[in-house]
Amino acid sequence: MITAEGVQKWFGQFHALRGVSLTVAQGEVVVIMGPSGSGKSTFIRTLNALEDFQQGQITIDSIPLNDNVRHIDQVRREVGMVFQQFNLFPHLTVLQNITLAPRWVRGWPQSKRDEIALQLLERVGILEQAQKYPGQLSGGQQQRVAIARALAMQPKILLFDEPTSALDPEMVREVLDVMRSLANSGITMVVVTHEVGFAKEVADRIVFMDQGQIVEIASPEEFFQNPQEDRTRQFLAQILS
Repeated sequence: MITAEGVQKWFGQFHALRGVSLTVAQGEVVVIMGPSGSGKSTFIRTLNALEDFQQGQITIDSIPLNDNVRHIDQVRREVGMVFQQFNLFPHLTVLQNITLAPRWVRGWPQSKRDEIALQLLERVGILEQAQKYPGQLSGGQQQRVAIARALAMQPKILLFDEPTSALDPEMVREVLDVMRSLANSGITMVVVTHEVGFAKEVADRIVFMDQGQIVEIASPEEFFQNPQEDRTRQFLAQILS
């Protein structure tokens, strides 16, 4: 579903991605971990053209990501993204936030949009919040709305950019529970997170990044119990201590 080959990205003089290569199979759950500034979020944002890149190739479900606007639109139809900040429209209700993209991008009639949105709200456990505004919800509830919004386009791939880092600790679990359910449903997921328990339980593979490069790729068991690289061991010693 995802193929990245030798992806290079600069912000001015700063070399943010240094030849990143990764493939993700259909239905696979890949967790990306690494210290702050390692390029995790930059890389995941290149996968749906929220960030451009200067060298290398990215292919999403056989569609090459390049300057072709049609290709970018095709990819964004198939790739949903959940951000660290919820990015909900405060003046729209929960239901309106979820149905906005299906209305303008898919062109679905209101009856279909509303039916799918309500099903998704039930799936993420907040059906009763459909007519409320984001400001009336907790952070955990807002993030679950954001997940439902991403799912409303019926994407083939879901990207998560540190979806729990802006939440109070007691709200993290409700969001992770929804993500576990999605992972078990067979959708392809790439998740940037520091949630060790989630990574151990749900990931098929863990990618460790540092200084714009992939340092190590391993199964959760190998990654946490027998990391091969010194830099990986240093990182794990910090987050597991």
